[in-house]
Amino acid sequence: MIFLRGKKLMVNILELKSEIRKCANKEKAKVLQGFFKTGKGQYGEGDIFLGIVVPKLRKISKEFWKTISIDEVQELLNSNIHEERLLALFMLVEKYKKAENKEKIEIFNFYLANTRNINNWDLVDLSAPNIVGDYLFEKNRKVLYKLVKSENLWERRIAILSTFTFIRAGQFDDSLKIAEILLSDKHDLIHKAVGWMLREIGKRDAEVLKGFLRDRYKKMPRTMLRYAIERFSEDLRKKYLLGEI
Repeated sequence: MIFLRGKKLMVNILELKSEIRKCANKEKAKVLQGFFKTGKGQYGEGDIFLGIVVPKLRKISKEFWKTISIDEVQELLNSNIHEERLLALFMLVEKYKKAENKEKIEIFNFYLANTRNINNWDLVDLSAPNIVGDYLFEKNRKVLYKLVKSENLWERRIAILSTFTFIRAGQFDDSLKIAEILLSDKHDLIHKAVGWMLREIGKRDAEVLKGFLRDRYKKMPRTMLRYAIERFSEDLRKKYLLGEI
């Protein structure tokens, strides 16, 4: 153990796992098992939940990320327990934010080497923009076009969610190009993700969103369209949904 501002910081991965389990909530875990579709044949099949809320995991990550090595982050990412993987990603984001350029490259590559473990929508959404999107912000983004064509659902979601970083900076081109590629995707979680990113573009420039929708909205998956037009007026939403634009 070491101390920082009067708090004990763990340097042993077993101690950290023990601390995580102290926060477990069986009733909450049951709810999360259903919410994240962990049943047979569902996208989260086999995922195990302890029932720990995100704010608590964020708090643990901010307290202990400095004392956990990348090898220990890897151990947590390999876990079949959802919250351990999410905590690993929170700590990886903290490490990335404080890293120098060389270390940022290493963390970016580490992240992409672990996409098999970033295997639920919250794991992707809470990490991809902060690592992949941030790293690629001023770089060539061709890796996103490789990910978006992956057979792995989560890699496709990483591709579109990473562009959230660009959208926040007023850069929409890659988001729109990737959205175009994903128009024919079969998975509901991709429909929601693309619709969400289109809505975020629309919040910043409604005309850009309308321009994208103009020749595409009739063939878009219904869920994707609903998400994309969520902030439009009720009358305009009805016109899109009725195919009257």
